[in-house]
Formats: sequence, C-alpha cells, structure tokens
Amino acid sequence: MRFLPLLLLVLLLGCGQAGTSPETPATMTSQDVDPEARLQELGIELPNPPPPVANYVRSVRTGNLVFLAGHGPLKPDGGYVTGKVGQDLTIEQGYDAARLTAIALLASLKAEIGDLGKVTRIVKVMGMVNATDDFTEQPQVINGFSDLMVEVFGEARGKHARAAVGMNSLPIGIAVEIEMVVEVAD
Repeated sequence: MRFLPLLLLVLLLGCGQAGTSPETPATMTSQDVDPEARLQELGIELPNPPPPVANYVRSVRTGNLVFLAGHGPLKPDGGYVTGKVGQDLTIEQGYDAARLTAIALLASLKAEIGDLGKVTRIVKVMGMVNATDDFTEQPQVINGFSDLMVEVFGEARGKHARAAVGMNSLPIGIAVEIEMVVEVAD
C-alpha cells in the first residue's frame, strides 16, 4: 500500500509519452521554442527594416517593454500590399498581408533587441484593416499576424491581447497596419 501513490505518479507521468522524444513538440514548452530557428524552419528571412518616413522611430524600449510603431505589409521587393479588403483584396489576401506585416514587425523588433529569443511575451496587438464600409471580417484578416506569432514563439509567448478593426483608409493605401507591444527579458 505504501508504494501505491508512487506507482500512480509514475504511471501518470508516463501516460502519453510513449514514442515521443524530448525534441518533439508534444513535450516542448513555449519557452523551449527558439524563435530564430522557427523562422528558418518556416523559410522566413527577416528583411532590414526600412528607415521611418517621418519624424518617429520604429520602436521604443522602456524597461522590459518594446512598443513597435504601426507597420505595413512589406513585400520582399520593398513595395507594400495595397488595396481595400472586400473590394480589391480577398480575406485570404488580407490574411497574407497581415502575415507580411508580422514579418516586418519581427524585423524591427530584432533590430531593437538583437535576439528574438529575448521575447518573453507578445503582449498587445492593434490590427487595422483597410476595408470597405460593409466588411466585418477584420479578425480573420489579422489572424495572419496572430497565427505567425504563435508559430514563431509558441502558445505561451505568442498568444496576445488584440484588437482588429476596420479603417476607411490607411497610409499609402496599405491593406493592413499593425502595431504591437512586446515584453522582453533583461
């Protein structure tokens, strides 16, 4: 009888572990995710962030928080995805634009902190969608951003508080603009 609690503990710890190794996602925690390695696995190369076009900076760090200015969907050729979702672009094209915006934000974040492994949490995201007046699927568009954050940082560090709103227009006609707040380690 004295060994029953120990036996139960061993059985519970062993359940669901058969056939997995320490490197498999089934046993990894979000803190084990190496965001730099995940970007490589996903085939994503972060661009050099372009300089700001006005009197502002792309990011500001205060304490353990990094505030990133609004970024748009920067294409690999240096241009931007433009147009209104619901008129010029489909939801899927908007989703892809939000994913490109996530890559641009990660590039600026890396330029600010040096190593994305320092990210402890994506805290807050403000997603703005250039959309027609009757378009109501802004969350599905901004999911392009949110899904990539979870892919890169894992659930615990990548999931975030978020707003996804429609706009009548955005600068230079970009399809999406997103800003975010990130917590980083010292």
